[in-house]
Amino acid sequence: MPKYVIEREIPDAGKLSPEQLKAISQTSCGVLNKMGSEIQWVHSYVTNDKIYCIYNAPNEDMIREHAKQGGFPANSINQISTIIDPVTAE
Repeated sequence: MPKYVIEREIPDAGKLSPEQLKAISQTSCGVLNKMGSEIQWVHSYVTNDKIYCIYNAPNEDMIREHAKQGGFPANSINQISTIIDPVTAE
């Protein structure tokens, strides 16, 4: 299944409390449960003003629908071509 990175512009995202992050996560998981097993949230990275999310999904449209239903921005969606890490250098 294709893997995507989603950039979500959220001012002061890095200042969100654990409770706020939990609420956002619960909303996302609730939408995912309604949408079925074709779309999966892998994990997210929270920075000062953005959240970068990694998702498995059959297509970009499904990711946009998740964002719409959850009320999340999806400012940029890019399919991941490949993953590299230090082992790639060997």
